[in-house]
Amino acid sequence: MPTTFRPCVPDQSLLFPPSPRDWLPEGHLAFFIADTVAALDLQAFYAPYEGDGRRNQPFDPQMMVTVLLYAYATGTFSSRRIARKLEEDVAYRVLAAGNFPAHRTIAEFRQQHLAAFEALFVQVVKVAREAGVVQLGALAIDGSKVKANASKHKAMSYGRMRDEEARLREQIAALTAQAAASDAAEDTALGPDVRGDELPAELQRREQRLAQIAAAKARLEARQAEADRQKGRTPDDGRKGRGSKPFARDFGVPADDAQDNFTDPESRIMKTSAGFDQCYNGQLAVDEASQIIVATGLTNCAADNAELLPLIEQAHDTLGDQPPEVLADAGYRDDATFAALETREITAYISLGREGTPSATPNPALEATRRMAERLASERGRTRYRRRKAIVEPVIGWIKAVLGFRRFSLRGVANARGEWNVVCLAMNLKRLHRIQMV
Repeated sequence: MPTTFRPCVPDQSLLFPPSPRDWLPEGHLAFFIADTVAALDLQAFYAPYEGDGRRNQPFDPQMMVTVLLYAYATGTFSSRRIARKLEEDVAYRVLAAGNFPAHRTIAEFRQQHLAAFEALFVQVVKVAREAGVVQLGALAIDGSKVKANASKHKAMSYGRMRDEEARLREQIAALTAQAAASDAAEDTALGPDVRGDELPAELQRREQRLAQIAAAKARLEARQAEADRQKGRTPDDGRKGRGSKPFARDFGVPADDAQDNFTDPESRIMKTSAGFDQCYNGQLAVDEASQIIVATGLTNCAADNAELLPLIEQAHDTLGDQPPEVLADAGYRDDATFAALETREITAYISLGREGTPSATPNPALEATRRMAERLASERGRTRYRRRKAIVEPVIGWIKAVLGFRRFSLRGVANARGEWNVVCLAMNLKRLHRIQMV
């Protein structure tokens, strides 16, 4: 007896229009994000479009927000890839409800509303707090280096900039002399009133390169001058300075190995698990009970120790209270920070050294550090500090391995900070969906 297969006729027309909600199973992440976004205050996204009747009909901001958050929650960050998904992926088509914004529209919407996404992140954390998901029993804090939208091969050291600048000036001078000789020959042959060729393309390229290097040198010198001022140095100090030991460099002159990147000048070379790369340092404060991110930060400084108090302050502003405990690794070690936490009556468990390496005896003058060492040496201290790994490190792993976010799409520290908030918001929605489904 022949096998009977289920009918499959791709060209068969549907007699009744299908409901898009029937295309996805109940409980799908797309429905959860759509329902959550619909319940939030989106006025900040609508405000830029108000009162301009001449504008061509824009796409509904609620739809754009929903699509972008679903894209980030499922590991799609490129505006071009999101635009393709809107045509090819069932979940995207359900969320967009028959709309197909172009990739440029998606990119511009994301860029325009970074501040509104940050406010939306705060709204979601507050909702999770009201629902009892975020309990604020303890916060675990950590940072992670994320690649900037720039290659480390597009960076150049200050010493090489000086050499390259001199070489390019010589080449430009030679090409300019060659062009002048050519002009004189053409004037002789054609007459002075006949226009010759434009500036040679080779000369234009070198001049553009020279301008880029000059701008990068200026940025490095400005950063070095600011660093010198913070150390109490002035342009009038000279090499001798105010002490017995002379300065190695003149005021505002960077070290030869100081680097600047031509693609994203605000990113910095940082050490990662895969070596050195052009990065930003993304910061997280994670609630112990729910593993919801309650505060975020981003800096172009590789060191973490200045970021702990701002994260706690942000969590306090969002949740209306401060955590009773804070857990963090040795990157946040700082006696002034420890003293500030004690003043706020926050019990901190912050490592004083690398795990597995005996910590050096604290300087007796650093009283807050000495008290931290005593706390960590207790049985409770060791137990509480070990909890840090199970709270914040999995969240960083989910962002990088589950969402697949390992490189920023936007350039500049302000834009990267805005995108980091979108990533953390998407991660929270994915986590809340998971908690709801358990």
